[in-house]
Amino acid sequence: MAREIKLGKRMVGDGHPAYIIAEIGINHNGDLEIAKKIIDAAVHAGADAVKFQKRTPEICTPPEQQKQMRETPWGYITYLDYRYKVEFNEEQYREIDRYCREKGIDWMVSVWDEPSVDFMEKFDTPAYKVPSASLTDHNLLKYVRKTGKPIIISTGMSTMEQIQKGVNVVGGDNLIIMHCTSTYPCEPEELNLRMIETLRREFPNTPIGYSGHEVGLVPSAIAVAFGACSVERHITLDRAMWGSDQAASVEPGGFERLVKYIRVTEASLGDGVKRVYESEKPSLMKLRRVNGED
Repeated sequence: MAREIKLGKRMVGDGHPAYIIAEIGINHNGDLEIAKKIIDAAVHAGADAVKFQKRTPEICTPPEQQKQMRETPWGYITYLDYRYKVEFNEEQYREIDRYCREKGIDWMVSVWDEPSVDFMEKFDTPAYKVPSASLTDHNLLKYVRKTGKPIIISTGMSTMEQIQKGVNVVGGDNLIIMHCTSTYPCEPEELNLRMIETLRREFPNTPIGYSGHEVGLVPSAIAVAFGACSVERHITLDRAMWGSDQAASVEPGGFERLVKYIRVTEASLGDGVKRVYESEKPSLMKLRRVNGED
């Protein structure tokens, strides 16, 4: 069985270019125009998709946190009110859908609860992402699976046993598993990129990707060298903007370099078969004194 699935018009898996997701998340701070500018940056960088997050705030915000007060760009408000401020409504998502189609880039969301799945069924997105926080929500996994769309699951803050149970619940078909460490930003010592190899061994028929929250670009390219078929990184216009994910995000120029690093990595891997390239032959004729063929 081939380790690949189809997302929109793209095949994703072994032997295919890495599917690069620019995670906008809530870095738009509830502003549609900021979201459009980030989409533009993702398109310019060569990303395959942008991703947002869809929550039903009263469901996803723990009761003990809902009335906690915090400083925000909208003033000193409750955490629940803040969660509503960064949620786009149907009209705004209609415009995001139109804008992404105009720009020729896929878009999708992470769904955090069942009503959010119902909301997103109004749109023709290529897949649903289930965030690390919801990996153990087996009812949500079953609910998403019923849509028939491909599913991407992240594995941050989870044990191997929890990952295996989640995959068993959702099924291994039409699935991408993303290695992830849910620290924002994440120190290199905790990225554990060799987990990509571990997941590839544990789930031999499932494409394995990488969702990174590190500062810098190199680990994401290395993830591809370890076999990641998809790479997701947060993108923002300016890391100094207000928001909890900004520090672990990549600015437009950096995202452009990230895509180039990934594509160079892919081109550099080769097939592992040693050969003498045509480009080497002038050096061979000029520099080698003994041919070594006995």
